[in-house]
Amino acid sequence: MRACIIGAGCSGFTTAKRLKDEGIAFDCFEMSDDVGGNWYYRNPNGRSACYQSLHIDTSKWRLAFEDYPVPAEWPDFPSHAQLIEYFRGYVDHFGLREHITFDTEVTHAVRRAGGGWDVTLSSGETRAYDVLFVCNGHHWDPKIPDYPGRFDGAHFHAHDYRTPYDPVDLRGKTVVVVGMGNSAMDIASELSQRHVASKLFVAARRGVWVLPKMVAGRPLDKSAMPAWMPRRLGKALARRAVRRMVGRMEDYGLPAPDHEPLDAHPSVSGEFLTRASCGDIRFKPNIARLEGGNVRFDDDSVEAVDAIVYATGYRISFPFFDDPALRPGADNRFPLFKRMLIPGVDDLFFMGLAQALPTLVNFAEQQAKLAAAYLAGRYALPGADEMRRITAADEEAELGGYYPSTRHTIQVDFTRYVADLKREIARGVGRARKMAA
Repeated sequence: MRACIIGAGCSGFTTAKRLKDEGIAFDCFEMSDDVGGNWYYRNPNGRSACYQSLHIDTSKWRLAFEDYPVPAEWPDFPSHAQLIEYFRGYVDHFGLREHITFDTEVTHAVRRAGGGWDVTLSSGETRAYDVLFVCNGHHWDPKIPDYPGRFDGAHFHAHDYRTPYDPVDLRGKTVVVVGMGNSAMDIASELSQRHVASKLFVAARRGVWVLPKMVAGRPLDKSAMPAWMPRRLGKALARRAVRRMVGRMEDYGLPAPDHEPLDAHPSVSGEFLTRASCGDIRFKPNIARLEGGNVRFDDDSVEAVDAIVYATGYRISFPFFDDPALRPGADNRFPLFKRMLIPGVDDLFFMGLAQALPTLVNFAEQQAKLAAAYLAGRYALPGADEMRRITAADEEAELGGYYPSTRHTIQVDFTRYVADLKREIARGVGRARKMAA
């Protein structure tokens, strides 16, 4: 048994650690010169969306790996520089670096008729593996909206944003940031400072609920509802708490959301609401048309604009797969058993392919428990039809409370997911024992 791991971000190297613990042979290929993936600032592979001022929106308490604690002196919300050093420390502590081949991209992966994979590398070499782990992330292939008209100023995706001066010097400029997700709020808050942009507009199709990072001196994500609480009750209590914490979005000069709190992936910012209430950030509806040096919005207002930053999300992409059955559909839907497996394909694991609340950092670390137990023979998968039934039920439970959107197709509550994963592993261990009896 030999496994191939594509990517050495936090999903790839935590998967590698679990396989090593189980004595399962593996090779890990990373197209960059070091680990860290999206959290590697100025990553030479061009895939990182990390900007210089970035701090993670998840507290150190929730992102920590199980068997490698975060440094005690860390602030509640560490910077990208602290996080990447934490990742490097994990890899070196567990002796994983020697198993990672750097500066090497997986360019092609083909499943053989009888199972197993032929994996072609950027070196031109093709190797055979029994199982494939896809850990290439889903925040690297920018999705840019196609607006009517033409824009003559600078315009680029948030993926390419590094500082207020890179890739474009935005000082003294009129800037539109499109979107109201976490990156949009970080970038808009930074650019809206008076010594940077002269005017800062945020444009979006709908209003959102903006949650603070801290409440009563504590990180908000330390107050997550326990897994045993009924979902409807937990959501009702959380909605009431959100309204009490932040009040009405209209009071900050923002549009009223067209949905209830927690009916969308939450946007979290410790600064955005303050900037909006001070008038440094002004809201506009979605862009209707680009008109040379002007931008026309859905309310028919027009602004002279120097630059547009599209914080409009990402496509889920696996450029090494040719088979459309191994890629999500046009609507971004990609039903996977426990967000890992295509029913009927038992030698392919997608790791960290979720929009997990509150964190994705240690998500694959949990998933790898099932994957490693399966490869070690202690866990047995259910049949393909049962996997489809379970997947449909899981998606209804996880996605049913969100408004329809491509950004919500892989939404997962971390606490509930981990509790359910433990139950599924126990069931699979029981199945394996029955099969061996």
